Formats: sequence, structure tokens, C-alpha cells
Amino acid sequence: MTQAQPPIPGTTVFDGEQAQKGYALNKMCYAFNSAEQRAAFKADEAGFMRAWGLNEEQTRAIRERDVLGLLAAGGNVYYLAKFAGILGLDVQDLGAAQTGLSKEAFKARLVAQNQQPDTLAA
Repeated sequence: MTQAQPPIPGTTVFDGEQAQKGYALNKMCYAFNSAEQRAAFKADEAGFMRAWGLNEEQTRAIRERDVLGLLAAGGNVYYLAKFAGILGLDVQDLGAAQTGLSKEAFKARLVAQNQQPDTLAA
């Protein structure tokens, strides 16, 4: 029997339960690999979401462009990146939304975390 991981404050852990919860949402987002599917979504968002069987929580989060809500509704960030692309967003936009930072602050945080101490430089 596997013990549950302790929660990470402010983070929705994508585990088996979340994967099952978000199956329809992630399947829909995967479909956005196709230009035809992206066009169909843009033409009729509500009908497109109904056709993929999204629940009310997922539908609301898509309608409101609520990235954190999509994660809570079972969304996997790799599939949600397909949806974000339709909106003209990139992975840094998603990271900023997840951390509550502006995109510029998130980028600065990434740069700061990448800086190595002089002792590691060759």
C-alpha cells in the first residue's frame, strides 16, 4: 500500500485521482494538436466542451480562463499548455498563474534560480 504524499502548500498534486478526474478535460486539450479541433473550439466553445463531456467545474474554468481552476479540476499542465496556446499564452504564463506572480516576476525568478555560485563555475 502506498502512502499518500503530504500536500504541497498552494499546489494541486497531479496523481491518479486527479488524472481520473481530469480525463475528459485532458483528452479535449490533447485534441488541440489539430488545427481543425482548435478552429472548432474557437467557433463554438460551449458545444465543443459538451462534446468532450466536460463537467461543470471544468467548463467554468475554461470559460473563465482560470488556469488554477483547471489544475484543480484535474488538468495536467502539459495538456493545458495546448489550451493556453489557443489563448496566445505560453508555459511561462502558466507558471506565473500557478505561482501568483506576474510573468515578468516569474521569469526573473527562473533566472535567479538558474544562477550558480562561483564555486561551481569552471
